[in-house]
Amino acid sequence: MGSSRKAPGVFEPDRGERRVFRLTFEGYDALALHTFAERETIEGIGAPLGVGKESDVYEVRSYKPLALKFHREGYTEFREVNREREYTADREHVSWLYTARKAAEREYETLEALYPTVSVPQPIDHNRHAIIMERIDGVELARSKLEAEQVVPVLDLILAEMAAAYDEGYVHADMSEYNIFVNSEGITIFDWPQAVPVDHENGDDLLERDVENTVGYFQRKYPHSIADVDTAALADAVATDSFESVREFAES
Repeated sequence: MGSSRKAPGVFEPDRGERRVFRLTFEGYDALALHTFAERETIEGIGAPLGVGKESDVYEVRSYKPLALKFHREGYTEFREVNREREYTADREHVSWLYTARKAAEREYETLEALYPTVSVPQPIDHNRHAIIMERIDGVELARSKLEAEQVVPVLDLILAEMAAAYDEGYVHADMSEYNIFVNSEGITIFDWPQAVPVDHENGDDLLERDVENTVGYFQRKYPHSIADVDTAALADAVATDSFESVREFAES
């Protein structure tokens, strides 16, 4: 049987005499935008800043440079996200919209806890599966080309921010070159929906994985600047607030 759309963001499958409506992501976007507009958080949205498998980010017209992030967890890889993320792991049956909403809630709560002690985007507002946050100007670490003398200092900055986050009670749990911005003022770490508290049963393992992923990226891209590193000892220094420089953990 066929199907039809009766309004933007609402999908009505044909079910014989019974009419059943299902809210789509487009409709959920519209509801969040309506709420932000009513709160006068935004005046409008502009060009896309980034589109990924788990979120879409747009520039925002407002009283200062802001960004709008729509969470899309579950939209394309629902089963994998549902298994991996802490906020849905204890529920057997969850919808795409629930998964995205919980991801946004978790990220907004984490940003509020970390900002401004940790270099993360300032959280401004949150509704449903969407977050309004400070717009960060810079270059994604994966796309940056550091000079030789910049490599170790930038890596040290990233690890110092991870240590600050740990001191505030959080492990990012998904660190990579794709969620770090670099600019003339330093670095900013974003994408925190999967963050876990430091007392999480896997918190120390996730921290060590974050350290391994971050150091490993620098070693692959700048092999002449970053030597082999004792990442276990480095992760312990990050956790105990004794980190000063990655150079101290170079293996001979």
